[in-house]
Amino acid sequence: MKKTKIDHYTDKEALEFHSHNKPGKIEISSSKNMTTKRDLALAYSPGVAAPVRAISENPETAFDYTSKGNLVAVISNGSAILGMGNLGALASKPVMEGKAVLFKRFADIDSIDLEIDSSDTDEIINSIKNFSPSFGGINLEDIAAPDCFVIEEKLKEILDIPVFHDDQHGTAIITTAALINALDISKKSIKKVKIVVNGAGASAMACANLFKKSGVPQNNLIMVDRKGVIFKGRENLNQWKSVHAIETKDRTLLDAIENADVFLGLSAKGALTKAMVKKMAKNPIIFACANPDPEITPEEIEEVRNDAIIATGRSDYPNQVNNLIGFPYIFRGALDVRSKTINEEMKVAAAHAIANLAKEDVPDEVVAAMGGERPHYGKDYIIPSTFDPRLISVIPVAVAKAAIETGVARIKINNFEIYKEQLKQRLDPTVTIMQGVNNYIKKKSKRVVFADGEDENMLKAAIAFKNSKLGIPILIGKNEKIKEQIKKIGYKENFDIEIVNSKDTPKREKYVKYIFKRLQREQGMLERDCDRLIRNDRVIWASCMVACGDADAMVTGNTRRYSSSLEKITRVVDPRPGEIMFGLNLVVNRGKTIFICDTSVIEYPDANQLAEMATSAARVVRLFGIDPKVAFLSHSTFGEPATDRTKRISDAVQILKKKKVDFKFDGEMQPDVALEEIYKELYPFSDIVGNSNVLIMPSQHSAAISYKMIKSMSRAKLIGPLLIGLGLPIEIAPLRTSTSEILNLASIAAYSADVIKYNKN
Repeated sequence: MKKTKIDHYTDKEALEFHSHNKPGKIEISSSKNMTTKRDLALAYSPGVAAPVRAISENPETAFDYTSKGNLVAVISNGSAILGMGNLGALASKPVMEGKAVLFKRFADIDSIDLEIDSSDTDEIINSIKNFSPSFGGINLEDIAAPDCFVIEEKLKEILDIPVFHDDQHGTAIITTAALINALDISKKSIKKVKIVVNGAGASAMACANLFKKSGVPQNNLIMVDRKGVIFKGRENLNQWKSVHAIETKDRTLLDAIENADVFLGLSAKGALTKAMVKKMAKNPIIFACANPDPEITPEEIEEVRNDAIIATGRSDYPNQVNNLIGFPYIFRGALDVRSKTINEEMKVAAAHAIANLAKEDVPDEVVAAMGGERPHYGKDYIIPSTFDPRLISVIPVAVAKAAIETGVARIKINNFEIYKEQLKQRLDPTVTIMQGVNNYIKKKSKRVVFADGEDENMLKAAIAFKNSKLGIPILIGKNEKIKEQIKKIGYKENFDIEIVNSKDTPKREKYVKYIFKRLQREQGMLERDCDRLIRNDRVIWASCMVACGDADAMVTGNTRRYSSSLEKITRVVDPRPGEIMFGLNLVVNRGKTIFICDTSVIEYPDANQLAEMATSAARVVRLFGIDPKVAFLSHSTFGEPATDRTKRISDAVQILKKKKVDFKFDGEMQPDVALEEIYKELYPFSDIVGNSNVLIMPSQHSAAISYKMIKSMSRAKLIGPLLIGLGLPIEIAPLRTSTSEILNLASIAAYSADVIKYNKN
């Protein structure tokens, strides 16, 4: 079992992340326009009276007129925070905010975190009961056992919305999915296997319950707590443990593990030994899920067994049992049918959906999203990756169907194929794209030059690049200044990161010769001029590093204008043969991804340049796993109104038609026609009206203005500009670009260095 490196961050970085810009990780935004007096009148007084009356007459209409149906309360009292113990309600808030962010990111569910400062179960239950009308679901989190059992059971009795304690049921669902597939691979029957569960906390209890619900006989599961085996007749068993007591002579984990087919650990590091593993049955299934350190490491298991199927709770090993695979999508399905609860049938349905997904062939677009790696069903792939974009179109469907079939759904879904498509549209593609890029480059270890190494944001991006194991960063700058900045950021002065500057005589001499050969004729430069240029300009130096093979890729900018950086780079690097150079920006807003060009290079492209731009943009978009649909934009649509300035756009369309390219395109058209589906009825002859994702702007002015207006005035997520058509993988960050944006550009440069064929010296 191959182990991968995990990311590391300083406490200072984590604190800065949580305090940067706006403190915390969530905010409230309006889903309706609030720009006019009429808008305000409709939103509040007097217009709000209409939905108030409707809800008073029929409470079910709250789902129609408020956010209730897509709103989940994430609730904790901080009594069991991330295995850190009882640190109090307020200390749990960063975790609960994080949970709310995950709901939004993975399933487009709005969440509000509510921390209840109480250890009294009745008080907690009453608090949740009293504010529950505001929500479509309740997610309980980090509440210690046995209080979590009492709270959840009582709330499920008195509320008519889903109540879900993720620490219990999320773990149980994912573990059950993993068990289903592990048994399938090892050719064992769920009705015949002997299972040992080490640990008797909330998650262990839930796992045992769901295992039995899925077919494991009562007497085939042995549960072990700190005092040993839970057997019938043992004194002082609480009501929850007594459910799992069986007739057995086993008293210790060592006794119970003899000939066991399955071990599930939800306990502590070192609980399972290599000697115990040896005593297990043939083809054992070992789920060592204690966090942060498993009961036994996969390496230790493999020292004594080569026939084991292994899962852990960690991301640095295959088969991670991660609740993130489950809870967002389970709630998504429950909310979409306005379910009154999340019952056992819905949990089992979710587990089987997850298990079945791992058995399916992984399509190309998923491979792209997962970094170019195609997993195959087997010992090292029994559950899907947390970043598998298919999860959102699979699990909610299964959950919704189970809710409908068991009679707990308020509404029915008539067409599940349409529902699947609606679910897919909820996913945030930027995160998926960058996750795929990052997963890919982690295997390549590309050397990326960060040209402005003394700049704080550039330096932070380089450190993050290194710590995230995305590749090998190289900083250009003065040693002492960079080390000062490193110390300021929170790292030790001797932090291991390569720093290069003009004091490196062999490199400087090599780069001078390279530049002199390029510029002596075309710019009349003398060798001493080239030497001065190399010594004094970090962008030139960094570009030479890539051009001469001393680095694979480069990112610069942030401290100077884009045009200035581009001018310096093009003194060292030519465009790719036969290609046009332009800027491509990626924009994601409300689940829709678009690419805009040209935002940064060609001021007023002619028809041929527009056509070339479209062709290159389509090629690049495909590298990100997206099928390009190209729209040529204008103030007119298909010749109306016709002006002299629109001819250039329509000519570009005709040029592409003659070339018979392998992507869909059309134009000219206005941006709303390209992006909004309501126009399909007006222009049924066009395949891309309403669903375009590549927008070719008529000029750099319109492209840059549009992009920067989106950046300044919307909550859209943006990546770029990507510099397309340059002869080497180099990206330019605009002035005052954030650390995360620089990091994205560095990752894309490293990705380009591997997936695009460049001619280097």
